[in-house]
Amino acid sequence: MFRNREDAGRKLAQALMRFKDERPCILALPRGGVPVAYEVAQALNAPLDLVLVRKIGAPFHPELAIAAVVDGSRPELVVNQRLARELGIDDAYIAREKMRQLREIERRRRLYLAGLERVPVQDRTAIIIDDGIATGATVRAAIHAARRAKPKRIVVAAPVAPAETVAALRSEADDVVCLEEPESFGGVGLHYIDFTQVDDERVRTLLARAAAAFRAKTA
Repeated sequence: MFRNREDAGRKLAQALMRFKDERPCILALPRGGVPVAYEVAQALNAPLDLVLVRKIGAPFHPELAIAAVVDGSRPELVVNQRLARELGIDDAYIAREKMRQLREIERRRRLYLAGLERVPVQDRTAIIIDDGIATGATVRAAIHAARRAKPKRIVVAAPVAPAETVAALRSEADDVVCLEEPESFGGVGLHYIDFTQVDDERVRTLLARAAAAFRAKTA
């Protein structure tokens, strides 16, 4: 188990050091992925930015991602069709949730990124980070969004994920780095001693701190 997200981030950073000389940029999935990604960005001397993507949970189990939507001029929806069929979830529910999550994405963009320069991704190694991956729907949407920015390669990194999810992501990302692939997954939070919710203010603080640290290192 990981003590907390900072502990997980430091351990993940060690596994990602081989990318340090590839002009990496770190793309965190808010909110939980930000403290993990911050530690990686510091260790790799890399800039930190966000992928604003939101999962669409099952109506009876919001934490179970059946789909995800990512922002942009052409918002992209990724649906786990097999899971949606198994749970009997129709297209109308997904469409309603897509619009609701896009409104939340816009709120977060205004709150988190005001006054910050976005990190250029083109021709760089983009490392997409979350605090853990369950079904992979949210990360797949993030991969699709990052591809539009034309990175040199895309690496998905997380402290923990089910083995079958990691295997599926290998067909979409150029590389996947996962520290733990437990047979009995249960949920991301079960693999942390402290899995306290990350609030908006902490996200803003870490993004500002990362931007200032990167400017100081490259000045």
